[in-house]
Amino acid sequence: MLRAATRGSALARWQTDHVAALLGEDVEVDVVVVITEGDRRTDVPIEAIGGRGVFVKEVQAAVLDGRADFAVHSAKDLPSAPELQPDGLVIACVAERGDARDAIVGSTLEAMAVGALVATGSVRRRVQLANLRPDLSFTGLRGNIDTRLAKVGDGVDAVVVAAAALERLARPERATAHLLGIDMLLPQVGQGALAVECRADDEAVLGALAAIDHAPSRRAVEAERAFLAELGGGCDLPVGAFAEADGDGLVLRGLIASHDGRIVLRESVRGAEPAELGRRLAEAMLAGAGARSLLG
Repeated sequence: MLRAATRGSALARWQTDHVAALLGEDVEVDVVVVITEGDRRTDVPIEAIGGRGVFVKEVQAAVLDGRADFAVHSAKDLPSAPELQPDGLVIACVAERGDARDAIVGSTLEAMAVGALVATGSVRRRVQLANLRPDLSFTGLRGNIDTRLAKVGDGVDAVVVAAAALERLARPERATAHLLGIDMLLPQVGQGALAVECRADDEAVLGALAAIDHAPSRRAVEAERAFLAELGGGCDLPVGAFAEADGDGLVLRGLIASHDGRIVLRESVRGAEPAELGRRLAEAMLAGAGARSLLG
């Protein structure tokens, strides 16, 4: 039997059950639910409680101290900077990626009236939407998917959520949601992907998880994470990235924006080696696209 550490939300439990199903009927998986700081403080913006890692630190600790054998995360929640990653853990596998796009529930971008109020807890989403529709107004959004969707009509014209969450939880709103293309709204690093961590010295668990690693998804997520890591753990600017197969290699798109959304920089690169590709994109944006001035 293997023990899987996870957050307790419906989406986190779905993700863990999905990984357990991928491991097969011959592998029994016991779920260890962990409450994270991000789950406890739902009335506070993510940025105000540290941002990076607030949904994963306690889950990782459960693996490190032996309460669990592996942890299932939304890949977008895992910090990319080396200094923010705990010693002793490795990403053992990345399951096949779901829909990486963002979705608007309650309206379409084109149909929203001038000055419409959009709820989102993501600065990345807000600045890109503001760049497309400068007339829109925004308010924060926290909580599980049900709490977020309930805001529609309750003083809010529309909410923005991950398309994968709607699909995985079989929400009826998925049928009417306005899916925002990658060219319109670049996703968060790792969005739609599941990353599974285990102890670096646990050969048995590493072997079991390697069997469900989806190589194309892993390469894409590695490239995106390398891009974010190259920007540094202190980067608090709105950042997005998305990698997809391009023949035998990858094309990686990146975005860095100012907090007010007035400056939105985009760049893309092509290559074969994920980590090198991510570093190259970051260097291109910092030097050629002018993102260094935003960081400064």
